[in-house]
Amino acid sequence: MFDALLQINTPPAPWEFNTPRELWTDPHIARQMMTYHLHPDIDAASRPHAFMRDSIAWMLPHFGIGPGVSIADFGCGPGLYALPLAQAGAAVTGIDFSENSLRYARERAAETGLSIDYVPADYLAYETDARFDLITMIHCDFTAIGPAARAVLLDKFRRLLKPDGAVMLDVYRPAYFRRREAVTTYERNHMQGFWSPDDYFTFVNTFKYEAEQLILDKYTVVEASRTRTFYNWQQAFTREMLARELAEHGLAVREWYADVAGHPYDPEAAEMAVVAGRA
Repeated sequence: MFDALLQINTPPAPWEFNTPRELWTDPHIARQMMTYHLHPDIDAASRPHAFMRDSIAWMLPHFGIGPGVSIADFGCGPGLYALPLAQAGAAVTGIDFSENSLRYARERAAETGLSIDYVPADYLAYETDARFDLITMIHCDFTAIGPAARAVLLDKFRRLLKPDGAVMLDVYRPAYFRRREAVTTYERNHMQGFWSPDDYFTFVNTFKYEAEQLILDKYTVVEASRTRTFYNWQQAFTREMLARELAEHGLAVREWYADVAGHPYDPEAAEMAVVAGRA
């Protein structure tokens, strides 16, 4: 028991373990994630719906979205951005490895008579001959993957962009890192049965890595027949860090914003958004 508790409460090396596929493809958890996606007021799997409406309203004129514009939405989930972008006339491709999310997205597209290319794939492995006017990666997904994976993704973005195309993504800032606390909690059936339909106990460890400006929320889910661990990493970026990382992969910053709804950049905010293009 002591060894098990020691392992649970010991932080791994930065980015040592990654479990996004397990988090998004487990049948029970996928259903719970869909509930969070579709809840209009919860900022969890998706942004609150009012924010998404504001975001779309800003994106349409800012990027000139309409017929003839091609968009790739990396980590599209159930199509909450892809659908209104397609309704504006854009040719939209959504990439996600959650079959549950894509099933919902396809059903909604079919109901509205829209043709949206939903691709079931890990976006790190996604390849296509298509080229895009706009590539989006929204809800700080970029902060949840390690440096090596980010390098693969940024090289891919540059390759898939049309010459004048744009990439838009949002990330956490150091203010977010400062606001989070390193804590450990223990709870029976944490998050009202989110992790399993069966009885379970959950250890939640939040570890902070000061040198890397990195946060890990580690969930150890203990059931009668198994123990599973899920790792949710969140990298914080300064503008200089993000601009440098983009430049290393042939992308140049065009604009900074507070978020993907186009609000002015705020140096004290927990998040920021960037629009970049080919250098």
